[in-house]
Amino acid sequence: MTSIRKCGSRGRGLAVVLLVSWASASMAQRVDTPLDVGGNRPWALGVPRDEQQAAQALFFEGNERLRESVFVEATRNYRRALRHWNHPAIHYNLALALMNLDQPIEVYKHLKAAVGHGPEPLDSGRYEHARSYNALLEKQLAWVDVKCDEEGAIVTLNGQSLFKAPGRYQAFIRPGVHSIVAFKDGYLPTEKRQPLMPGEKAELDLELYTEDEVIRYRRQWAAWIPWTVLGAGLAAAGGGGVLHWKANGSFRDFDSRIPPGGRQMTPELEGLRRTGSRLQAGAVGAYSLGGAAVVTGTVLLYLNRQRAYRINPAEQGPTMVIAPAVDAESKGVVGTVLF
Repeated sequence: MTSIRKCGSRGRGLAVVLLVSWASASMAQRVDTPLDVGGNRPWALGVPRDEQQAAQALFFEGNERLRESVFVEATRNYRRALRHWNHPAIHYNLALALMNLDQPIEVYKHLKAAVGHGPEPLDSGRYEHARSYNALLEKQLAWVDVKCDEEGAIVTLNGQSLFKAPGRYQAFIRPGVHSIVAFKDGYLPTEKRQPLMPGEKAELDLELYTEDEVIRYRRQWAAWIPWTVLGAGLAAAGGGGVLHWKANGSFRDFDSRIPPGGRQMTPELEGLRRTGSRLQAGAVGAYSLGGAAVVTGTVLLYLNRQRAYRINPAEQGPTMVIAPAVDAESKGVVGTVLF
């Protein structure tokens, strides 16, 4: 199910103001204090002290780059710090750097991680700023829920692999037109091109089908029509041949009754000549008609060849299945209607 929410120009302008205001406040309050190395905080459990110290050194370097507005270098330092220690404050500052690199999806992900342990690892101000900014991002981004149950199918989003089915992918993505494809050997690829608006949520359930399940064939006309035209043409041409044969017979009979020295035309001879001429004219007409019909039938056969087209099983109409039902006390039928 897909729902669409439209954002007016006034709403977008307010969103931009909120983004700028929040970003300015966050940059002024970014975490410059040292990380709480050691202790028994939940985000420190299982992290050796030397790993925590390595993370803090990289964190300080990232802060310096962030103050200098060298955002690419800052993100690089924060990402390296996270490999040593998954600390909420590192996620928070990484989100600040990414905010200036137009990476809203990454910003959302890292702010989500920053608030995962509540306000304690940051402070109440930064915690609330992170939550409000993420709430704003949720209205500016689109949410997709992609599901595929076909074992072994590969599902991609805009050419990037999401998962191998059976599986599910739920995440925020940028608004726009996106291509979601599922493919597997032996099956036809299933593609859904989904335009998504800011704040829209889309649920996509991808199903794969074999060629036999979705390919159908059709003709422009009934199959008998071109064959009938072609058959009629051949019959007419054959009739012309019979008339031609009879015309030749009349002319041969006419010639056989005239001696070498010639003779006067009699009514009988005139009748043979006229019969031969009529039969010959009829043969020519039959040849012309038959030839035209044969050509027309041949063209119709070509135009009426089977053409393949693909159906969408999900959009097929209702199907009714009826089966007999017999037990010891009654007899009847059971019907099932599938929508």
